[in-house]
Amino acid sequence: MEKKITRIRKEFSDKKRSAPQKYRDLFVGSRGFAPLIKYEFMQFLSCVPGAAGLYLRSKIYPLLLKECGRNVSFGKGVVFRHPGKVAIGDNTIIDDMCLIDAKGWDNRGIMIGDNVFIGRNTILSCKNGNIFIEDGVNIGFNCEIFSSSEVRLGENALLAAYCYLIGGSHEFSDSSVPFVAQKELSSGVRLGRNVWLGAGVKVLDGVKIGSDSIVGAGAVVAKNLPDRVVAVGLPAKVIKER
Repeated sequence: MEKKITRIRKEFSDKKRSAPQKYRDLFVGSRGFAPLIKYEFMQFLSCVPGAAGLYLRSKIYPLLLKECGRNVSFGKGVVFRHPGKVAIGDNTIIDDMCLIDAKGWDNRGIMIGDNVFIGRNTILSCKNGNIFIEDGVNIGFNCEIFSSSEVRLGENALLAAYCYLIGGSHEFSDSSVPFVAQKELSSGVRLGRNVWLGAGVKVLDGVKIGSDSIVGAGAVVAKNLPDRVVAVGLPAKVIKER
């Protein structure tokens, strides 16, 4: 994935392109005039308070997304980037001030299933990667899920507040070159079904957590965990089976 990630960074910093072109590429996902107008209208609606805002967003946002099911609620201040690459199932709630960012040029984007809750101030961010959130997932407030390849949350996964799934990394072998100038790498992150991450858990790139497992608050998961275990600590270690 390193070539794709590097390309998207270079394209967004290209000095030959105008500020409006960069804005369309970074936020809208299309250079057409009509998509820009629709996107700006969406931004306006994100600021409308109260029941009126909830109602208007529930009617207008689905028209701009790739797919949107029934009975979906969008809180105040919810911001989409590349909304044409976002699909949402039925009965899902996206709480206030969330960022749903599906940017990329050949990625699928962000797919959110049925009966999902995404808590206040949470960020779902793609860098030409994909994020798949399966049915019944509950994400607490102030979480971040980042993907430069693929991050997948299995059915009924539960993320407490301040969790961070890090679906990307930097090469660091050359100490003479700044980290930001070295290759960006990504293997992705995968949570099995019914995984529970306690508050403040960090899951590093390349990690898979097995189904029905629990990770204690504040842990950093740097290696794969099997099904039906409890893991805690820095780095996370299995302390018992379920």
